[in-house]
Amino acid sequence: MSSPALSPLTALSPLDGRYAATLAPLRPLLSEFGLMHRRVQVEVEWLIALSEAGFAEFPPLPAAAQAALRALVQQFGEADAEAIKAIEKTTNHDVKAVEYWIKTRVKTELGALPGLAQALEFIHFACTSEDINNTSHALMLGAAREQVLLPALERVAGQLQALAHAHADVPMLSRTHGQTASPTTVGKEAANVLARLRRARQQIAAVALPAKMNGAVGNYNAHLAAWSDFDWEAFGRRVVEQRLGLTFNPYTIQIEPHDGMAELFDAIARANTILIDWCRDVWGYVALGYFKQKTRAGEVGSSTMPHKVNPIDFENAEGNFGLANALLSHLSQKLPISRWQRDLTDSTVLRNMGVAVGYALLGLTSLARGMDKLELNAAALAADLDAAWEVLAEPVQTVMRRYGLPDPYERLKEYPRGKAMTREAMHAFIDSLHELPEAERQRLKALTPAAYTGLAATLARRI
Repeated sequence: MSSPALSPLTALSPLDGRYAATLAPLRPLLSEFGLMHRRVQVEVEWLIALSEAGFAEFPPLPAAAQAALRALVQQFGEADAEAIKAIEKTTNHDVKAVEYWIKTRVKTELGALPGLAQALEFIHFACTSEDINNTSHALMLGAAREQVLLPALERVAGQLQALAHAHADVPMLSRTHGQTASPTTVGKEAANVLARLRRARQQIAAVALPAKMNGAVGNYNAHLAAWSDFDWEAFGRRVVEQRLGLTFNPYTIQIEPHDGMAELFDAIARANTILIDWCRDVWGYVALGYFKQKTRAGEVGSSTMPHKVNPIDFENAEGNFGLANALLSHLSQKLPISRWQRDLTDSTVLRNMGVAVGYALLGLTSLARGMDKLELNAAALAADLDAAWEVLAEPVQTVMRRYGLPDPYERLKEYPRGKAMTREAMHAFIDSLHELPEAERQRLKALTPAAYTGLAATLARRI
């Protein structure tokens, strides 16, 4: 059989196959196309900055020339990326291919503009490939974080907040260790997750993305060979911070050590882990009947059991968050390690940034879709609570402690001697507590499992 043409059906990765449409927002940012685009941006900004550094041999580029160079970035398209790939077939070096592409464009299209003819050999001046790569990777990750990842997290956070507020007062039986436990509310359980997710989101947003522009081994060797009396470190800082909007790292080997990337990947993984926890909880609540799921016409839950509506979105989200975390963990553990001043193991690993973040986005998308389908089953929640009068043993024994009754925990543990606790049995026990003031006995008898939720509703509404 001949090899089929590449398409979503034949793609090896489901990110470019089954889930291609979902991952479309990331594709221009974290693909090889996105890397080429950022490399062109860095090369152009470095060139323009050099022209403005005050060197007699390279006077400032006129505004028209600067605009034409920046247009190469702004108008960068698939045909430009293909042209760079064609050059790479000869150079066998991807960054050099970008340099040659820019030089070709300047020669063939922009050379007539004043100032650009003498700019050719200042393209990629004193740069090692990693000066271009580390800044490009940081720009790629920054854009993916701001434009795609944080909005996806905020969408889920908004759904959790809506759930917390809408169901702040809806009581629900807790199940610590899988056993009946002190009641909470549906809204408070959503609020717990939202509080964790907001903190994780803040940590993702706060990670600085370091970058360097300091040459082959981080010492400005070539730069000083050209102009020994120029403050290259201050110049590199200005380019990194003012022109590229990144955080300058003054101490590096040939590569920027990727500690900031590792911090970001770890932060994303923590958010994913929080949401795996939520996916599993919701899966369990659906199994208990606490939530129903909205159905769509024509949708099939099981190929053989017509009644089923499976929690597939939460299962899909959990699986993809797990895949994301496996990759993010490898990225964060591997990237900060480089033999001596440089080895190439980070290069191939960095090409998988989009895969790792892609699986995280896929998880967020699936989770959001599942959250949109949830419908509360208040009857199931109420029935579970009404069958769990044993949970009131906690408030009863706590009030007994307040009034100094002996052995309250032990007395309730033995009562009613292996039989299921019912409303009647609990009231009978309370009536037997003659040492308690009558008002306290009546207050305890007025308590129900559904009413024993503490501050849950207040906490849920507050978030």
